[in-house]
Amino acid sequence: MSETGTPEYFPYEELRPHQREFIELVSEAVKNGENAIIEAPTGFGKTVSVLAGILPYAKEMGYKVLYLARTHRQMDRVIEELKAINKKNPVSGVELRSRKDLCLHTYLTQFTSDAYTAMVVCKNLKKLGKCEFYENEKKKKTEFDELVKFFLSEPSHPAEILSYAETLELCPYDLTKRIAERADVIVASYLYLLSPTIRENFISSLDVDYSDLIVVFDEAHNLPDQAISALSDRISIHTVNRAIKEADEYNEHEIANFLSIFGRGLEMLYDEKLKDRDVHETPIQPELVFAHVVDILSLDTRGLVRILNDMVAVGDAIREDRIEKGKPPRSYIGRIGEFLLFWISLIGREDYLFLMSRDKGLSLELVALDPSKALGFIRNVQSAVFMSGTLTPMEAFRDVMGIENARMKKFPRMVKRENAQVLVAKDVSTRGDERSLQVYRRMVDYIVEAARLIPKNVGVFTASYEVLQGLLSANLQVRLEETGKAIFIEKQGASSAENDAMIASFKAHARGKGAVLLGVMGGRNSEGQDYSGDEMNGVILVGIPYARPTPRVQAQIRYFEGKFPGKGRYYGYYLPAHRKLVQAAGRVHRSAEEKGSIIVLDYRLLWSSIKKDLPDWMKESLRPVDLPRMRLYLRRFWG
Repeated sequence: MSETGTPEYFPYEELRPHQREFIELVSEAVKNGENAIIEAPTGFGKTVSVLAGILPYAKEMGYKVLYLARTHRQMDRVIEELKAINKKNPVSGVELRSRKDLCLHTYLTQFTSDAYTAMVVCKNLKKLGKCEFYENEKKKKTEFDELVKFFLSEPSHPAEILSYAETLELCPYDLTKRIAERADVIVASYLYLLSPTIRENFISSLDVDYSDLIVVFDEAHNLPDQAISALSDRISIHTVNRAIKEADEYNEHEIANFLSIFGRGLEMLYDEKLKDRDVHETPIQPELVFAHVVDILSLDTRGLVRILNDMVAVGDAIREDRIEKGKPPRSYIGRIGEFLLFWISLIGREDYLFLMSRDKGLSLELVALDPSKALGFIRNVQSAVFMSGTLTPMEAFRDVMGIENARMKKFPRMVKRENAQVLVAKDVSTRGDERSLQVYRRMVDYIVEAARLIPKNVGVFTASYEVLQGLLSANLQVRLEETGKAIFIEKQGASSAENDAMIASFKAHARGKGAVLLGVMGGRNSEGQDYSGDEMNGVILVGIPYARPTPRVQAQIRYFEGKFPGKGRYYGYYLPAHRKLVQAAGRVHRSAEEKGSIIVLDYRLLWSSIKKDLPDWMKESLRPVDLPRMRLYLRRFWG
């Protein structure tokens, strides 16, 4: 890397401010076998910088780079950067998607919804000789090998691989896997390394050792939540009832009897613990779920485990049978057997919470409390880089995720001071005891006035859907119509496709009079989306997104308090909310030149205990306001 020229694997003519320092930091960490935790702002060019820092050493020493992101959009961006790098210096890269995304077999695409079922179905279809695309791999070996060679010469999007595979009637998933075995960079979702089962299968399929890997976690502020989700599990009473019917259908009388007694025991436990109480979930002693069935059938632990293992084996046989018959390849019996064996294996562990809940009917949940348990493998890789725009305070992120031997660096915000405006209303808050129709109406006044004065598109992100509902009940939608801007409301259960279509329409209004997007902090539109130019000139943040003090949140706080004395509440409750708020605030600036207003409708942001978790650029621009002063500052700012 020369002092004046651009680094060897940096594809653009000029480096942005601080990019050279970022590249050198990553390069040193990778060579020394260290980890790196880096905070760099939106629009910095983190993706291309981290690749430029890693690739020279990885290529020279034969390391494989695993680049992990949360969304398909983020993963696609890595492939774009690899394409640009490849024009300057040869590099191979491939993006992994799920079997469902990369399968041409109609049975699998029609009948599977999760990664595990898709894996089981794929394995069975191949075993039974029922996948023509897999069979064609042997018949068309030359074409298959040629395609692998072709895609190793040019990093490609999944759609490009899918298209070629379809033309030659070959399996796109196997093709992608074969490319991945030899590619310099593999781009994938977090789940490939965070889920223990998926990780083991994935690493063995690549035929590499952990020590052969350099791992990048993009948007790493998501890791604690994603890790807990990957380590947790749940089943519902509906699954138990379906499993009883399935056992009857397949003449598995012992299993049907066991499940009937087990289900009755759960209902009795529900009546005792939850039924007439004003709570949605309650911690339970793990042995209690088996009390009724153990009592009636006189089972000891060995007998219980035997039945559960039988259920897993029967589940595998049922899936095979259903595939043979062209039916959906599920087995409720197998699912319950696997879940309850996992439940038993965790008894006595302090890092799990055993819950009974009644969200959409009675459920049992295993809630992981320690996200660092998903990253144990990091000790064995050559180097891991964690990067995001919001990791402050970095020591807390390091502690919570259990990252050892780490360099930490925070790069300054690129936004020019005159282009950033942060206004905090000093007379409203979403604190529980202060929420009222009167307060919501005052907040609506702020929102409508800001939406009127900020040109083009504005985002309104609330602390929760409950707060959003409170604003709508205070006539927010009707009042916003006065601004002449189109209104878009995030739907809680919308599919990715529906949400993407809504966001595309919202962004398009930036070319006209503008629009207002209503959503929640911590949601996909306040974190996973990029808005350029007039697509988001301002964000209004309503409240601070603290979680409800549910048993799982309280258990998380207690667990962290035990692990990090004096910091439990901060790590488990305050900090995650502050990070969500900062993420949402970051939607307004994609470059140093973009102007943006951030208005926070919660006076608590003025408190020093909260303000300390804000990035420097927010603290520097922060001003307390009332409604007339906000109006004045917005007029001055937007001229």
